[in-house]
Order: sequence, then structure tokens, then C-alpha cells
Amino acid sequence: MAQDNEHNEQQRTGSAGDTDSTDVKEHAKEPDPHSINHFSSKDPWLELKRFTRARIALGRVGSSLPTSEILHFGLSHAQARDAVHLPLDTDELDASIRALGFSTLQVQSKAPDRHSYLLRPDLGRRLNDESKHRLQTVKPPHAIDFMIVVGDGLSSLAIQRHAAPLLSEIQKNIPASWNVGPIVIARQARVALADEVGEIMGTRMIAILIGERPGLSSPDSLGVYLTYSPSVNCSDADRNCISNIRPEGLHYPVAAYKLMWLAREAICRKLSGVALKDESDVKEIVNPSTAKLHG
Repeated sequence: MAQDNEHNEQQRTGSAGDTDSTDVKEHAKEPDPHSINHFSSKDPWLELKRFTRARIALGRVGSSLPTSEILHFGLSHAQARDAVHLPLDTDELDASIRALGFSTLQVQSKAPDRHSYLLRPDLGRRLNDESKHRLQTVKPPHAIDFMIVVGDGLSSLAIQRHAAPLLSEIQKNIPASWNVGPIVIARQARVALADEVGEIMGTRMIAILIGERPGLSSPDSLGVYLTYSPSVNCSDADRNCISNIRPEGLHYPVAAYKLMWLAREAICRKLSGVALKDESDVKEIVNPSTAKLHG
């Protein structure tokens, strides 16, 4: 009876010699990472996550998020808040801009501090009296074609990290025939501050590099706003905007090219804003038959 039980047990589990069978070998093989079945079995969201910092494919633990994602969200939120409140190191920025060969001026808006700046956006749109007097004093007698303001905005972190590298690329694209004014570094600045700077200095065109409102995946995003014939009466519709300038977004050379394309078109057409469309990516299509006729 004991022998019969042993025989039945071997039939159910297989003898020691059966462990090298083909079925067991196939079962023990690691999945081929290059096989179609391997990729089709993966969550497609995980593949998409490689291409964006947006919060997708976060996973799930029961009806909630994984602890790691909750902690990551808290960190991103803290970084965004810090970017808003971090003061701009104007001396370091000034030195880095002068190292590129630009002359600089420092001004401040009517907002005396960060608290006032955040509570009163209108104060950030106008220069204080001391700054206005300084600009009036240094205004050159000859006309200025193009000027740039660098303002802290809502993310001084963006300006600290990206302003100098972007200015370096812009410098390569400025036409040699243009008369370029000094770089104006502005504290507690909103976008419209550049229009008053441009009006006082009498420039034909002005651009402001400014820290954008931080996002949970982009605490250091920089934006550029271009205005033709700037004045305090300009509205948002009179400006062209280039956004999300940073290594993880729009790269410096591309942003500089777009800005200077818009600037050249603004001077030619004598306008900016909604009437000026960014067509810098449009390439001329040449008809081969036409090309032969003119060859």
C-alpha cells in the first residue's frame, strides 16, 4: 500500500528526473524584453510617462495614491511656493549680464516688498519715482531700436537660472544695424512695467524676460513679452508672448530665434500683439518647376 501511495504521489508531482522537462524550462525562462508580447502586456501610460513631467500613470494603492506620489506632490508644491517668494539676487544677475558685454540699469516697481507685490498687482506695473528719474537721466539723445527688461515676476528662480543663457542666445541674433539700449533689471516687476520703461527711454520696441507663475512641474519657467511702440496705455493685446523657456521646455536658441523673428517683423510692420502672428516655423515652399524658370 505504501508503494502504491508513493507511485501516485510521483504521478501528481513528477519525479526528480522530470524537473528538466521542456515544459518546466519554458516556464522558468525570463520574458524577452524585445518581444511584442512583452510590450503589449505593459501599461501604455508608463511608456507615455517617459515623455512628460505631467502627473500621469501615478499608480494606485486601494482607492488612494501611492505614498511616494503624495510626497512628490508636496515637494513640487513647496518648490512652487518657494519660487514665488525667493528674492532675486540682482547683484549676481547684474554681473552675469555685464559679463556678456551688455550695460545694465537697475530699477524697482512701486511695490516696496514682496508682500505688497503679491497683494497689489497694479503696483508691479509701474516704476517708483526714483527709478523713473534714473531712466530719464540716462536716456540717450539718439533713438533706441530695441531694449530688454529682465524682471523677477512670479518666479525669480526662473530669472536667476535662465536669463543670462537666454540673453547670450538673443545677442547672437540681434541685427548689427540696430541700436540696442541697456539691459534694465527690474525688481517686483509685472509684464506691463516694460511698457513704461520703453516709453521713458523712447525705444521703438521692448521685450521683457520675466519669471512665469510656477506650476507643479515647472517652478522655473521663463516667459518673454514683446511690445512695439511701448507706452503705459498698451494692453495685453499689444504684446507677443513666448512661454515656457527652460531646458525642459522651449530651449534657449529656439526662444531667441522666435523673439528676434517677431522683433524684425514688428519693426517692418510697425505693430505687435494679436496683429502679429508667430510664423517663424513656416518654411518657404519652392515649386521645382518655378525654380527652373528663374534659374
